Amino acid sequence: MNRKYIYPLLVLIVTIGFYYIEKHIDTLDKKDTTESVDKNKELSFFYLPTSTTGIIISHNNYSLSYSEKHEQPEWVAYELKTEHLSKNEFKRPFFEVDDKVRSSSADWRNYKKSGYDKGHLCPAGDRRFTYDAYEETFLTSNISPQNHDFNAGIWNRLEQKTRYWASKYNGVYVVTGGILKGNLKTIGYEAVSVPNYFYKIILDNSSKYPKMIAFVIPNESTGKPLDDFIVAADSIEKLTGIDFFPNLQDEIENKLEASSSKSGWKF
Repeated sequence: MNRKYIYPLLVLIVTIGFYYIEKHIDTLDKKDTTESVDKNKELSFFYLPTSTTGIIISHNNYSLSYSEKHEQPEWVAYELKTEHLSKNEFKRPFFEVDDKVRSSSADWRNYKKSGYDKGHLCPAGDRRFTYDAYEETFLTSNISPQNHDFNAGIWNRLEQKTRYWASKYNGVYVVTGGILKGNLKTIGYEAVSVPNYFYKIILDNSSKYPKMIAFVIPNESTGKPLDDFIVAADSIEKLTGIDFFPNLQDEIENKLEASSSKSGWKF
């Protein structure tokens, strides 16, 4: 072959070779990234409860199951890590509807002059580590009508206690909501249900010996201590029809959810 044709041919072969090598590397990178994202997604959703509505919404800092019938979440679930605990003071934002809810979450105006607070389920106080995390708790898919004295009283005490436990036990996992059963009062033009009771379930899975504590508290003023309202998580599952920790090993789940003891929890 004439030498004048050899060099261009070699250049062409090398160019094509580099093209396919780069394409192969890029494909591997994308595969690795996808696997990493899927793995992280799997880990972040490991403790999600089941949904009776089929409407699960995931935000950056909490997830929820929305009930269109009751215009509020049936549960909100999130991890409260020690590094999340912060005393940052941010300007309180306005409540906004959640665009991720296809039917649209209830408008905040339903609460206006209703006599009920817009009660956070993932508390703004648990998400002070950045403004974006804080602001995200002001979506109306994260609120439920709460008696003011309840919201500012025993419910606030339980939220503070949850932060205390997160600091003591290297983080906890929290599931909370109103019990949306029975003949419930409604407020506003969208008929937002007013739960008679609220629940909170807290899982400490940071050690070799995990523990769980659960509360059901009437949506009213009370001066009783928190430990008067401790129940077994099993009883909340029966009330709500929700399986709260389906991905825990059955033996561990059954043992933890059957307990109504405060043993191991520092009060």
